[in-house]
Amino acid sequence: MRRHVIAAATAGAGALVLTACSPSLEPGTNEGDVLHLALNQTETHPSYIALDNWGRYMEEQTDGRWTIDIYPNETLGAQAEAMQLVSDGSVEMAIVSGPQLENLNRDFIALNLPTTFDDIDHQMRVIAEESIVGELFTSLEETNNFTVLGGFTQGNRSVYTTFGPVETPADLAGMKLRVQESDLNVAMAQGLGASATPMAYGELYTGLQSGVVDAAENNEVSYATQRHFEVAPHWSYTNHLVGLDYLIINTAMLESMTPQDRAVFDEGWDRARDEHVALWLEATEDAVATAKAGGATFHEVDDTVFDEALEPLAERFLTNDNQWRIYDAARAASTQGA
Repeated sequence: MRRHVIAAATAGAGALVLTACSPSLEPGTNEGDVLHLALNQTETHPSYIALDNWGRYMEEQTDGRWTIDIYPNETLGAQAEAMQLVSDGSVEMAIVSGPQLENLNRDFIALNLPTTFDDIDHQMRVIAEESIVGELFTSLEETNNFTVLGGFTQGNRSVYTTFGPVETPADLAGMKLRVQESDLNVAMAQGLGASATPMAYGELYTGLQSGVVDAAENNEVSYATQRHFEVAPHWSYTNHLVGLDYLIINTAMLESMTPQDRAVFDEGWDRARDEHVALWLEATEDAVATAKAGGATFHEVDDTVFDEALEPLAERFLTNDNQWRIYDAARAASTQGA
């Protein structure tokens, strides 16, 4: 019998108690459980919808023995806290961004560089290819007690500002650009011409509103669902990065599943990943319409200027043979499956 007690990391949330009962987590013996999943997005986000449908699939295919309970909106804390909860087994799964894993194993940087992926299709081929990512995705099992199952695309990321369009890196000179917490993202902001300001995602709306930051970089879906267009109404298509979120799971929980249930689990995850891409493309179109209706202006710019500014990052940040192996294999996959 297992019992989880989690203190929510969000201010004023109080104590959130998650309870699940199952046999002890012996490999291959667990025939049912509640999988709690931490997410920093809203219930309308494609990630939530795809994950929720995955949970329904699991429940249907196992006659209710396995369920997935999703906690959106950083209910269980920001991604760093959620990742620690998965590590210690208090929460079974979480969606975390690339820089979070990069902070634990620098080899993830090969998939986080702005120049790694050409587009979403290229990205999805790479992260599903065992020969490229297999060792990387299991590299944190011994040290951090979780396994990377795969990922969801964040789509093309661009810059949005409180002050006007960004046509060249010079337009960001002296401006504070919010980035995710990693050395690479700080360097990326500098390459884009800005002063980097690492900040938790949940703090960004207020940060833009109050002037703590002048700009941010993300995809259209997050821009709209978080209503950042209300405080930063200028979007410039810099297309500087195809971002990636990862799904992590407590390794002991993953290994506890019976072979039959693990097969259902894996099939459900494959379905969720494919559904997410379809939802993402639809949501991107809807997000642009929503933001425009809310007063945002979308500016077409020459994104090759930003590509050229970020090209030196690979030589700077890839520092060992394994990182170069992953990066080169990912780049080689760009022409496959076309």
